[in-house]
Amino acid sequence: MANYDDLKKKAKDALDTIADASVDAYKVAEEKTRVLARKTKLRAGIVNEKATIRRLSVELGTNYYNKYKDDPGAEFSQLCEEIKCAHERIALKEDEIAELKTNIGLKTEETEAPESEAKNEDKGSEE
Repeated sequence: MANYDDLKKKAKDALDTIADASVDAYKVAEEKTRVLARKTKLRAGIVNEKATIRRLSVELGTNYYNKYKDDPGAEFSQLCEEIKCAHERIALKEDEIAELKTNIGLKTEETEAPESEAKNEDKGSEE
């Protein structure tokens, strides 16, 4: 009977040790999860603030450009000139797009004829 009681006591001690370790692991995991959630929330806040800064910087720059583009001063003249050139390149590309839109009907008809003829040729060879 002594062996049985010894075995029973050792098993109980082992289970108590496992239970204590499980509680400790749970507490560590809980703390790590809490810290990770807080870090994630802070990072999201940082991303939102950076987006706000970018938006306001663009708005500030746009307002400055619109107000002083004709006389930007020496400090900003190069940037204003680059913006002006970019606007001109955009206008050229938009003109080209408009031209392509007006010519698309002609180009579609030209490309459809060979395709339909090729389909007819394929049907003839199948028969």
